[in-house]
Amino acid sequence: MRDDEILTRISALVTEEHELRGKLYSGEVTTDEEHARVKELETALDQCWDLLRQRRARRSAGDDPDNAAARPPGEVENYRQ
Repeated sequence: MRDDEILTRISALVTEEHELRGKLYSGEVTTDEEHARVKELETALDQCWDLLRQRRARRSAGDDPDNAAARPPGEVENYRQ
């Protein structure tokens, strides 16, 4: 994915998270459903941010950002800046 595609994906995931919280508030989903999906969204966001950072680092180092690859969830979960 290109940077703009990653940023679009991040925006969509954040939007879904906000909508999900609204559905929880209105009773459309259960707390368990909301928690499970939020965990999935957070993992996907971690992967997207990690990929974007990889691409930016490669570009900054003069490397091809297209050689960056999404890492597995276990590698990027709970990533701290």
